[in-house]
Amino acid sequence: MINRRQFLGCLTAAASSYVLVACGGGGDDAPEPGGGTSAAKAQTKAGATASLSPSINGTTTPPAASIVDSGGNVWTLSSGYIYRNGTKDAGSYNVTTLLWYSGSVYQENTSGAFYQWTGSGWVASLDPRLGGTSVDGTVIPSASYIIDKSNNVWTVSNGYIYRNKIQDPYSYNVSLLLWYGGLIFQRGTGGQFYVLTCNGNWLPCADPRIAATATPGAFYGVNGHYDYPFSPAQVVSALRSLGCTTYRIGCVNTPAQLNPVIAMASAFQAAGLTLFTLVNYGLRDVNNVLYTSEAAAYQASFAGAAAIATALAPYGVTMYECGNELTRDPAIILNPATAGTGRGDFNNANWPIMRGVMRGMIDGIKSVQPHAKCGINFCVADIAASDMLWDGMQPDGSGGYPQVRWDTTTWHNYQVYGDIFNVGTDGAGPGFNLPVYCKARYGVPFMISEWNANPEQTETFRASYVSQQLGEFYAARKTVAMQSVMYYELTSGDETYGIVTNNLVPIQPTYGAFKSFVAAHPDT
Repeated sequence: MINRRQFLGCLTAAASSYVLVACGGGGDDAPEPGGGTSAAKAQTKAGATASLSPSINGTTTPPAASIVDSGGNVWTLSSGYIYRNGTKDAGSYNVTTLLWYSGSVYQENTSGAFYQWTGSGWVASLDPRLGGTSVDGTVIPSASYIIDKSNNVWTVSNGYIYRNKIQDPYSYNVSLLLWYGGLIFQRGTGGQFYVLTCNGNWLPCADPRIAATATPGAFYGVNGHYDYPFSPAQVVSALRSLGCTTYRIGCVNTPAQLNPVIAMASAFQAAGLTLFTLVNYGLRDVNNVLYTSEAAAYQASFAGAAAIATALAPYGVTMYECGNELTRDPAIILNPATAGTGRGDFNNANWPIMRGVMRGMIDGIKSVQPHAKCGINFCVADIAASDMLWDGMQPDGSGGYPQVRWDTTTWHNYQVYGDIFNVGTDGAGPGFNLPVYCKARYGVPFMISEWNANPEQTETFRASYVSQQLGEFYAARKTVAMQSVMYYELTSGDETYGIVTNNLVPIQPTYGAFKSFVAAHPDT
């Protein structure tokens, strides 16, 4: 697990705008602008502009000869230049329209871009008459345009997509454009959907609006460890008290780790609970040396995973997670503060080693249990990583490599990463609904195998966070097949993450908040 205390600043910061500074220029001796009036300039010189009434909301120049703002300033336009009270605005040119709207002055230039006057300069903006970000689910047709969270205006004409009036070079025969979950989707005339990624690529997907329902019975879960000081019977009792039915526990193929997991599997089988086993192989050998090739990584993890599946299959274990936060290993992530939405966030040279480890674990388990369900977990907003693995791509953009295909998408979502339903992106871009993206792209159930508030938070805050997060997760069972959410963790030896102490005493009020929510929201 990566350092939970590290705050990923910049992930949800607002995108910056380009400011056009008004540098002044001109003066009382400047030539009278076309479209202006001598009377207007005379009023300016006399200091009488404040007596003018503001223009009617929505007034444009042209066709109006001028605009009067709420401060009595008179705005005119001549030969593509803006004049305020007869003085030329040095920060504007190629202007086609001035607009007075909702108490602000806007300009539109020949490229169709809009800028808003701040009182000291111009900032990029939308045409305010279009409204703000489009309502989720807006579709062209019947809407004439879509506005995304970055204020891009999307249109479709003759089967081509336009963003801010610039044609998208990679789209054609488009029959539908959709804004959904903070993402842009298109459908071709052949019926195939595509989603626009943070890398600017269109990738094939399903219609994201199609609801996917989770199978009931395993939704509420909690994490544990093979070396806890509890007996299997005590763990079963602790889970039942909380109302949890799923327990995530990891191991590798050594007696010290595997034997406690086997004992847990036996107890869970008798109790009718679900053991979700983390097959915890990484990128290094027993000497902690990075594997030398994809083939070596594959072979090592295949053997270990097959041995674990062989040991657990007799006890009814059928769900596995293959590796823990491998995309965040220092050999893979170039900068741990990045969101993981860009291919360039990841190490190209070491990528095949990780891919080999993941493929080996999945294939090793399925060599023993062909119908077992295998998941791969990701962190923060690692959709560039998940896409590259799914499609057989490298971080350098090359393709044709082995594809990693999993049966369950699993994710870790700590408070520091942001709301998974509105998670941030590299470059401080606006958030998007990550489970919606995964549902559309991979078409398999979704799990959150670790989640919690930051370790430094108070238990009062944590209790509130638990209730709020469980509410979001619970609602997603019926839309994105949110199959299970596993709290991290049962006990941590202190009160940074655990929900009980090492003596199995509830940590309040977090424990009570969790138990109350489960009791009020049955997993049916």
